[in-house]
Amino acid sequence: MSSNQSQKTVAEKTDQNLLKAIFDKYAKKRNQGEKLMSYEDFINDYLGLGVTDENIVRLLGSCVHNSKNGSISFNEFCAMELLLSSADAYYKLAFRLFDTNGDGVITFDQFKYILLRTVANHVAPFNFEGEFVKRYFGEKRNRQITYLEFCEMVKHLRHELNMQSFRKYDNDSTGSITTHAFTELVLKTREECLSSYVKQNLRRVVGNLTSDRVNFAYYSAFIDLLSDVDIAEEIFIRATENFGKDTITKEEYLQTAQLCSQITPLEVDILYRLCESSNWTGSMSRSDIHKLIPDYLRDCSKRSVIDTMPTKQEPQTASQENVKSSRGFFGGVAESVYRFALGSIAGAVGATAVYPIDLVKTRLQNQRVKLVGEMMYKNSFDCLVRVVKVEGFFGLYRGLLPQFIGVAPEKAIKLTVNDLLRDKLRSKDGRLSLFGEIVSGGTAGGCQVIFTNPLEIVKIRLQVAGEVPGLRLSAVQVIRDLGLVGLYKGARACFLRDIPFSAIYFPSYAHLKPVFANKDGSNGPTSLLVAAALAGAPAASLATPADVIKTRLQVQARKGQTTYTGIIDCARKLMKQEGFRAFWKGAPARVFRSSPQFGVTLVTYELLQRYLYIDFGGSVPSGSPMALAQQSLPMSSGSPYVSRNPDHIGGMKLAVASFTGIETKFGIALPKFELPS
Repeated sequence: MSSNQSQKTVAEKTDQNLLKAIFDKYAKKRNQGEKLMSYEDFINDYLGLGVTDENIVRLLGSCVHNSKNGSISFNEFCAMELLLSSADAYYKLAFRLFDTNGDGVITFDQFKYILLRTVANHVAPFNFEGEFVKRYFGEKRNRQITYLEFCEMVKHLRHELNMQSFRKYDNDSTGSITTHAFTELVLKTREECLSSYVKQNLRRVVGNLTSDRVNFAYYSAFIDLLSDVDIAEEIFIRATENFGKDTITKEEYLQTAQLCSQITPLEVDILYRLCESSNWTGSMSRSDIHKLIPDYLRDCSKRSVIDTMPTKQEPQTASQENVKSSRGFFGGVAESVYRFALGSIAGAVGATAVYPIDLVKTRLQNQRVKLVGEMMYKNSFDCLVRVVKVEGFFGLYRGLLPQFIGVAPEKAIKLTVNDLLRDKLRSKDGRLSLFGEIVSGGTAGGCQVIFTNPLEIVKIRLQVAGEVPGLRLSAVQVIRDLGLVGLYKGARACFLRDIPFSAIYFPSYAHLKPVFANKDGSNGPTSLLVAAALAGAPAASLATPADVIKTRLQVQARKGQTTYTGIIDCARKLMKQEGFRAFWKGAPARVFRSSPQFGVTLVTYELLQRYLYIDFGGSVPSGSPMALAQQSLPMSSGSPYVSRNPDHIGGMKLAVASFTGIETKFGIALPKFELPS
């Protein structure tokens, strides 16, 4: 995996409680009451690498810590997770593999000890008397290599291994070998880099060469390409972004590759030769590149473990039932209370920001044809001007106090119920269907009516009170006049409006967030505001007819105004007396009010969750630093480098790819180091 991908891994600390639960599950050893993982527990049981050679298990297990004592403590497990989250995880792991004493330096003897155990050494014994060894360890081989020096050395080690292996088959020293020898050499020394697709097409690729001989440049480029398929894929992704299409021609790929300087034209040529098939069109897709990824790595990325601990990303990869069991009943209750509190604050902020628009919308919707005299307002702007002129600037905030008090629980219950149901309705693999999103949003909208209806009827009556000269109403007076039953007048219309609104809004918002996220999948305040505001437009406009009916039912009719007995009666009279357009009265004002209101509300809600973050073991907002900290790559990317094992969280999701990367990246293939088929 490339360094850019690695840098996407973990920006924040992974939940230690969740790591502890996972560690305890696999730790089978005890020492003075402390649970410990053996190397076997970590390498085979936890990572599932399937190593059968005890010596190799010991070598790989010792990479976890410097003590090399055969047991892994929880603190060392956490440190390993943090190491795997770093951009140079491959190099750090490889350094620990060679640093068999844990001294922080590598001697020639340690270097030799590891290389003697590689697969390549059994095919073509490494020349420990050559220039490569002298260059790094000195003529007397007594130099010690530090970590930074090792990074430079191991980068060139793969080329040295390629050269020495090739020389073994180049008996005539012509700089070329037969195609048969090439195939045999690749299969024997670098089988860990080969997918079943590459193995099947290896002879076809070399058979299409202009000569029956393969030179060292071609062999080296072939191995480099298969060792860096992740880089080839990253360049492909950049090319699709640059050219705006899903398939890329060889010329388009070359243009992008030259900007990266990470892959040569010869490697690009080999890449396109490998991807050719019977239905080849000359353009390469991402799925073509995935065919080159070793089978065991692809299988690992699809692997899931039943009854394992979950991650907390959005969308999550683990069963929500396991999340609940890990945090307990009271943890779930505490999280709901926490969300409710933040939702209350966010709702109050959002409502205050757009209240003048809401007042204009209400007064326009309440204009009735049967009112004696002329219509009071021509349009939204005229209404705004008249209110300021007649009632003053603060007339735009008439009825704000009950709105401010009531909107807090209203928005809080909507946000809390939506989040809660999204968690509950996820499938076992952590996915949430569109139907589940709609049900979550619609149910949240229905639940809020218990607060919305009393709030709306009081607010509306206060908002239209300013139309009658000399009429002064207070919220207390309105509540006293209506009584408990009266506060829920028009509740059916309120259901008719709020359920579809939320059923449209929340799924739209969830799908728009990743659209406006940056390349790392992160959402800043601006992208959150844009996504939330855009999601509010269709939701608000499509629910306007129900909102008009609700307003007519809840406003107390004055003398000369049409009265209504219910939803159906109101709809009939509206159509008969005012026409179809009456159902869309105030739609622009409603859109301009709801879109920014929910934009401000959702931005406030998510930012509060980030800055006042408390980990309850549930889900976190997608696109937030917490979500990015718990996922190495977005699952939607279909990356084969990310483990789908729910017990692999944070940096551990890259553990298998990182350990196998020691083989593929540096050519240090150890025997019996493969996943079981």
